[in-house]
Amino acid sequence: MSPVFPMLTVLSMFYYMCLRRRARTATRGEMNSRRAIESNTRALPINVEIVQYAKEVLDFSSHYGSENSMSYTMWNLAGIPNVYPSSGDFTQTAVFRTYGTWWDRCPSARLPFKRTPSTFCSQDYVELAFEEPVYPTAVHILETYHPGAVVRILACSANPYSQNPPAEVRWEVLWSEAPTRVNGPQARQFTPCIKQINFPTNLIRLEVNSSLLDYYTELDAVVLHGVKERPVLSLKTSMIDMNDIDEDEDEEKYGCGMDTLNKQFSIVTLREWPTNGYFDKLPYELIQLILSHLTVPDLCRLAQTCKLLYQHCCDPLQYIHLSLQPYWARINDTSLEYLQSRCTLIQWLNLSWTGNRGAISVSGFSRFLKVCGSELVRLELSCGHFLNETCLEVITEMCPNLQELNLSSCDKIPPQAFNHIAKVGSLKRLILYRTKVEQTALLSILNFCSELQHLSLGSCVMIEDYDLIASMMGAKCKKLRSLDLWRCKNITESGIAELASGCQLLEELDLGWCPTLQSSTGCFTNLARKLPNLQKLFLTANRSVCDTDIEELAANCTHLQQLDILGTRMVSPASLRKLLESCKDLSLLDVSFCSQIDNRVVLELNANFPNVFIKKSFTQ
Repeated sequence: MSPVFPMLTVLSMFYYMCLRRRARTATRGEMNSRRAIESNTRALPINVEIVQYAKEVLDFSSHYGSENSMSYTMWNLAGIPNVYPSSGDFTQTAVFRTYGTWWDRCPSARLPFKRTPSTFCSQDYVELAFEEPVYPTAVHILETYHPGAVVRILACSANPYSQNPPAEVRWEVLWSEAPTRVNGPQARQFTPCIKQINFPTNLIRLEVNSSLLDYYTELDAVVLHGVKERPVLSLKTSMIDMNDIDEDEDEEKYGCGMDTLNKQFSIVTLREWPTNGYFDKLPYELIQLILSHLTVPDLCRLAQTCKLLYQHCCDPLQYIHLSLQPYWARINDTSLEYLQSRCTLIQWLNLSWTGNRGAISVSGFSRFLKVCGSELVRLELSCGHFLNETCLEVITEMCPNLQELNLSSCDKIPPQAFNHIAKVGSLKRLILYRTKVEQTALLSILNFCSELQHLSLGSCVMIEDYDLIASMMGAKCKKLRSLDLWRCKNITESGIAELASGCQLLEELDLGWCPTLQSSTGCFTNLARKLPNLQKLFLTANRSVCDTDIEELAANCTHLQQLDILGTRMVSPASLRKLLESCKDLSLLDVSFCSQIDNRVVLELNANFPNVFIKKSFTQ
């Protein structure tokens, strides 16, 4: 036998597994275009179907609304519909924070992680609890404005109302699909064809991607249909599509499940071949480059083929940038333990959405960072509800080179814990959106982290005096380029003046839903004159914005690319024309609910300035 033949055989097997995986993950479980078994797996009518609306919203990644209100918040998804079947922009619906690609095209945009699987496209999520655990037969999502954002529906084996937490929490994908553009913003009932699962559930998770939407998607209610007893499938299943094979079972068959990410790497009883085929002739660096295009599960698979590739798959250079967010449902302490030896050189780490419901412990997270934190530059921990003060203390002690820290929606961290962040003087980006950070801790952070360039304080409701915070920023954070003050309730013209005078490098400023700012004080005029580098300015829902403000922006902020003046009553078409003529780079202009800007004006402006997306929302 040729010495090359065994290696080629192994590579052929690996190639075959990859083809199967690609076929599975395209539209696994939803049978949208390939309905090979849909008509042959009808549940026999042995149960009465239970229909129930969501009882409670348990968790979510973001929302447009305030933490102290019901308008545009995820909490509107609980209970019966408030709006459906009406279409339009209604405050009684659930709305996520972003839409389109605008947030990826501004100064605060973050670079994506390499190796993110093409099948993972989720940007936000919401988890809903229902009264009765059932075997799902259908999920209805009532979308009332700009539908089409939902890309995955999952079910959980854990009962959120049980007094005894399960030893193992399992998530199963009921349906998934790549983002699609829906024609028109009208309301619809979205009922995808879901996969049957082998456990009852009363916890449903929706994941969304709004990148193809022209405006914010609005959800009104979710209806879960199901039966109490497990349905019995008919035996007519002669035609089975590869896409409908359960991924978990298939991964168990090939021994590469992401449940541990680990034991496959630790296998040393690999069969020894006389040679490694042509791979022996390739430079080490070239093999490393080839493997850098594989996802983490693919590295797990490939590591089992031969000792040479095992060595390459375990090389810490393969884990300089590591995102575990796509595998959030399967990451646990054991996963982190087995990854430790391979992440000693890691610089970017994404653990967003992971570790909830006991999957990652404080001790497990701490052990990992003590081994792998020394070179860490970027750490993403969005929605990490396992985080506490001990975790933040470990981060500040074990990550001396940290420059970017994302704690978005980590609402379980106690207020006093944020004081530890002030020890990381090298920070350039800090995201504290929807956290419980208090004023004293934030002042300390601003005082010691003078290298900050990007800061998000959106929906931080425990800060008492934003004017004092703005004054400290102006004095200490001279390099600030982007600032998110979304829904801060008490900043005034005094704080804006201090901010504009001290942070003149600002390119992005979000002052949406800041009710204490009034145009009559000259605060917006002052901003326009002091911040000529502005590319993005959100003045959402500030009804006092007037023609003078728009004309000052046109005269001084010629690099402006995104402007949101939703809700103002004082801006005329004439001032908007001046703005559009002056700001040649303008690409987004939101004039929704601007009383002087009707649909006729929008059509006229669109005709004269076709490169600008001019949004005019409506309510029916």
